[in-house]
Amino acid sequence: MDKKQQTKLQIFNDTKIRTAWNSDEEEWYFSVVDVVAVLTDGDYQSARKYWKVLKGRLAIEGSELVTNCYRLKMPAADGKMRETDVLSTKGVLRLVQSIPSPKAEPFKLWLAQVGSERLDEIADPEKGINRSLS
Repeated sequence: MDKKQQTKLQIFNDTKIRTAWNSDEEEWYFSVVDVVAVLTDGDYQSARKYWKVLKGRLAIEGSELVTNCYRLKMPAADGKMRETDVLSTKGVLRLVQSIPSPKAEPFKLWLAQVGSERLDEIADPEKGINRSLS
């Protein structure tokens, strides 16, 4: 994946999800651990463990989800930039299918909204500027 990216925090139900916009691909990438934490109602450490186990199971099954998982530097809780597993929007939708959660449907709707807002900003850059200022 190209390094031309802009990281941003997105909010889902008062929970921060680290994201990166890749302008070359015109694609959002989402921190897998942050998404897992939202879907499992866990903290960072339990989400990390959940993802590690799930990633192992998916790899054994030959899932493309693990193959399409990238690592990007994103800001960590301590403020340092650390390598983080990320998935594209399509990958996150597959991840949501792998985790039984009552938050799955609301999360998918939120994901669609995030994508829609970015497309609106591309079509009309003034919207992006206004969103940044508010």
